[in-house]
Amino acid sequence: GPPRPSSLRPRSPSLRLKALSPSLAQVARLLEVPAVLTEQYPEGLGPTVPELGAEGLQPLAKTCFSMVPAVQRELDTRPQLRSVLLCGIETQACILNTTLDLLDRGLQVHVVVDACSSRSQVDRLVALARMRQSGAFLSTSEGLILQLVGDAAHPQFKEIQKVIKEPAPDSGLLGLFQGQNPLFR
Repeated sequence: GPPRPSSLRPRSPSLRLKALSPSLAQVARLLEVPAVLTEQYPEGLGPTVPELGAEGLQPLAKTCFSMVPAVQRELDTRPQLRSVLLCGIETQACILNTTLDLLDRGLQVHVVVDACSSRSQVDRLVALARMRQSGAFLSTSEGLILQLVGDAAHPQFKEIQKVIKEPAPDSGLLGLFQGQNPLFR
């Protein structure tokens, strides 16, 4: 029969992903940043895990690796939209294809590297390099959260500080930025 959904989830990277994504969902709610949730073939791969903190978001099912066709209506209702933050799995499939489609539309794309994962770290790292080469910005959850807040005087800063207070778990990306990685030279 078809593989069970749990067999298709990344192993340890998914644990790191689960630990980081709820903070992004919480901050989006606190700052009233619009958020969209898509699910790749949920009938076969299963639904979004509750640990991601996406309650309140109505998932849009899709089979296309890019989420752009599934969110076309949302994009069309926001002509003022200039940038998008992306996180999820799999980096080399849905995140990469969505990034390339959004860049083609003229949008800035910020890929939340510590909240994107893959079953294969090679696929993940090569996809991140490709997105960077294509013009996407690679950022961390905390870096993007602080960029969204902008100022410690922000009325929601104390709440957001509670969300980012715990140090992020190791995302497995440190070697990527230590100079020895030929993908990022």
